[in-house]
Amino acid sequence: MNDDLSKFLDELRSRLSIADIIGQKVKLTKRGREYLGLCPFHHEKTPSFTINESKGFYHCFGCGAHGDIVRFLMESEGLPFIEAVKKLASQAGMQMPEFSKESQEQSQKRKSLYEIMDMAAAFFEKNLRMPIGANGLRYFKEKRGLSEEVLQKFRLGYAPNNNGLKALLLSKGISEQDMVELGLIAVPEDKSRSSHDFFRDRVMIPIMDKQGNVIAFGGRIMDNSQPKYLNSPETPIFNKRRILYNMTHAREAAYQAKRLIICEGYMDVIALDSFGFNYAVAPLGTALTEEQVLEAWKVCPTPTLCFDGDGAGIKAAIRSIDRILPILRAGYSVNYIFLKEKKDPDELLHTLGPQVFEQYLQRAKPLVDILWHKCKMNKDTETPEQKALIEKETYEEVNKIKDPQIRSYYMQEMKQRIYYTFGRGSQYKKKQEQTATNNASATVRNIPQLKKTEHFNFVKKPPLTDLDLRSIVAAMLLYPELIGKYEERLMSFDIGNSAMAKILTEILEINQETENLDSDILLEKVKLNFIGEVGDLWEINMYRQQKLSMADLNAQISNNLQTIQLKQIDNDIKECMGLMQTQPTDLDELNARYQQLLRERNNILLMNE
Repeated sequence: MNDDLSKFLDELRSRLSIADIIGQKVKLTKRGREYLGLCPFHHEKTPSFTINESKGFYHCFGCGAHGDIVRFLMESEGLPFIEAVKKLASQAGMQMPEFSKESQEQSQKRKSLYEIMDMAAAFFEKNLRMPIGANGLRYFKEKRGLSEEVLQKFRLGYAPNNNGLKALLLSKGISEQDMVELGLIAVPEDKSRSSHDFFRDRVMIPIMDKQGNVIAFGGRIMDNSQPKYLNSPETPIFNKRRILYNMTHAREAAYQAKRLIICEGYMDVIALDSFGFNYAVAPLGTALTEEQVLEAWKVCPTPTLCFDGDGAGIKAAIRSIDRILPILRAGYSVNYIFLKEKKDPDELLHTLGPQVFEQYLQRAKPLVDILWHKCKMNKDTETPEQKALIEKETYEEVNKIKDPQIRSYYMQEMKQRIYYTFGRGSQYKKKQEQTATNNASATVRNIPQLKKTEHFNFVKKPPLTDLDLRSIVAAMLLYPELIGKYEERLMSFDIGNSAMAKILTEILEINQETENLDSDILLEKVKLNFIGEVGDLWEINMYRQQKLSMADLNAQISNNLQTIQLKQIDNDIKECMGLMQTQPTDLDELNARYQQLLRERNNILLMNE
């Protein structure tokens, strides 16, 4: 970071209260010198999200979220760094300096191009309300059922067939060269003919960047003529591979809802928004690109891809897999929904209503399921040779994943599905289903049941009792070297809202801020806020009297945590095996959960070796 930017950020932080900024999104309660609230980055019932006003940072012990005022805005609204700084600077009444490498001349040129596009958008909006745009207004309001509020939100308009845009821009001193560069006029190859408006007799849909600047247009014909959609060409301010339509409006809504829908077209996005699904976006007339997926991940780690349920929709979904597999990374993927009856979202919402669409979202399928479908689709499985071909092609698909850890998990998953579908596992499944059917009536009342809406492929967090936590806190206070070793591992446990949890949060913060931390310094800092609680920690004196070495104490803590985790895993495995006997219709999911639990148990056992 250069010195000018560093100084600007220091001034920005000094002018703004981090509690005030976060308080706009999170209900906070003052506790001593800190603020406490429910974490906006993960679901929780007991507050573990703290703000230290004097130090200017927030920290969540539940999920580990940590940062300053700029980081909070980036994470909560999905903003790039510079955009977050610009927004905060505006709130602070500060003039944002130019930190970009872009020259002043280039910056001014870009600004003027935005102004021209805004003039064009205003021209189309005005024409929609004039007699010449009556058919366009009728199309939006009567055929599409859009309200005036939606028309204004998306700045929808109409392009007349009279070269009116060209005439307007010429009157404003805009050169034809700039119009051509922005894709607003077309120049015929026949030089005897003059240039004309690129969009004619079409309803107009402005495309905006994340800052709300109009950068391109989509024009839709109102009858069955072709092409149905006409999009702006690539320009100095528009790269269709990177832009997702409506990210301007959907970004913050997606963060709040923890959802992002990627559908196929502009009108689907607008229809979804008008029915309350205000976190929908769409690619711009092309198949979904890698760049667009990465943009989506900035606001939602698992966006839902929405396709029509016809053959074209299935093919589009299959094509998307090829683009997404190579860029998968830990915690980031996609889900899929396919709308039946050959309906697109617009048609489904108007005929069946938003509740039906919500049901589709609830039943979205993960990427791994669609990949498995792709590998089996339209293939015979009667002979060993045909099964071997599916296995070969499945492994080839998995090898497209560049991340080695994710590739390894996908390979395990696919091997399991191949075994379970084609190998001895398929015979085992049939036997299990028959046994379960025969015995269900006698045993079902004695086995805990999972709701149909629950997923089976999760690992529960084992609870960490107050006594366990006291021992760990005492050990960290005596041996700060243990803090880094167990900080991440403790995130795998369910920690209650106790005084010890707050002390642990304080210890982690101090460790992050202090170099060469020793026990005396750590105890002194913690006692500033928790002198009574530290005084009650009899475990400190116990450890001192036992004169345990750091290695012995480390082994004791690690073994204790392992015992707690194994107890939880063994209970989960026992429950899962019981459900496999009583819920044959969920056997695939239950078996996947059972295998995951076994893998997790093995990982826990290996952890202490």
